[in-house]
Amino acid sequence: MKGLNLIIAGVGGQGSILASHMVAMAAIRDGLRARVGETFGAAMRGGAVASHVRIGEDVNAPLVPRGGAEIVLAMEPLEGLRNVVDFMAKGGLLLTNTHEWLPVNVNIGRAKYPSREQIRDAVAKLGGKIIEIDGTSLAQQAGNVRTLNVVMLGALAATGKLPFSTETLRKVIMENVPRKTVDMNLKAFELGLKSI
Repeated sequence: MKGLNLIIAGVGGQGSILASHMVAMAAIRDGLRARVGETFGAAMRGGAVASHVRIGEDVNAPLVPRGGAEIVLAMEPLEGLRNVVDFMAKGGLLLTNTHEWLPVNVNIGRAKYPSREQIRDAVAKLGGKIIEIDGTSLAQQAGNVRTLNVVMLGALAATGKLPFSTETLRKVIMENVPRKTVDMNLKAFELGLKSI
């Protein structure tokens, strides 16, 4: 089995850590070996968060090596770009939500947020591909913007790049979201699957 190095990037409060753990649980359930490691920016809602998921027989360390991520899944475009620059492998994929969450330095005028075109160009210069979806709108359509992480997992499953079944991931999601939100999260997952 070929391994997979995946980074799930976003800002605090978007559910990227839960998403990474659900990917790892699905891999393990289908008989694969998986490791998860997290890196945090400011320890608060809105701070940068990146979760590393490594799946494969020879995976011992939890963090993806620089230039080793086949996929960067971004809940927020700038956080996706930051992780692409440091971690994406040549020929890798950035799967990103298009909704921006402006960091403090942009809000106070000390920095400029890159345009979508600049992000696309940066990914292309690194030899990668990009898929953009409006995950935030799909999460709202599912019933709650907090289902964004599940929308993005549905889109990730639709790429066909996960080394385990979509059905296993669906079951893991059902088991790991609050019971009263299962139907809404399943709808979010299906919307993400159909977005690709």
